[in-house]
Amino acid sequence: MSWQTGTGKEFLTIAQVREIAGVSARTLRYYEELDLLPGVRRRAGGRRVYGPDEIERLRFIQRLKTLGLSLAEIKQLNAVYQIQGSTQAMLSHLEKLLDDQLEVVDGRISELVALRDDIQKYGDHVMSRLHRTRKGHRVDPRSVSDSAPDPNPAAVETPDLHPDDQGDDA
Repeated sequence: MSWQTGTGKEFLTIAQVREIAGVSARTLRYYEELDLLPGVRRRAGGRRVYGPDEIERLRFIQRLKTLGLSLAEIKQLNAVYQIQGSTQAMLSHLEKLLDDQLEVVDGRISELVALRDDIQKYGDHVMSRLHRTRKGHRVDPRSVSDSAPDPNPAAVETPDLHPDDQGDDA
């Protein structure tokens, strides 16, 4: 070990960090390139070693990614901390990012609820058609649309005149 890494007992190799954090060695190198993991130490041979600070920072990055923040946004947090040298400034910026992310998530939830309602309505429409075809009525294929079911379903039913004409029209 070189003087750069101290005794080496408190440091982990890239393979050990990979196992602990569940990220690839390439991801670790990439985070270092982006300056998300600044100050990664190296052994005399140039091999990276990671200390408790890097492990804590890596967990923080993973948590923020899980919450939907981009690497660019995480890098902004690092920049705020480095420029202002204040945890409070970084946390204030993080609060704003999280509020923005919450708005995005709320919007997506609204869209998904509307999609769920559309799927349910169309599923009900399909079940109604299926039920009518099982009762021996042919359903006019023109009644299938992307919109809600026809408010007058009798208008699209035609009586089954011949058993050979029954088929799966759905």
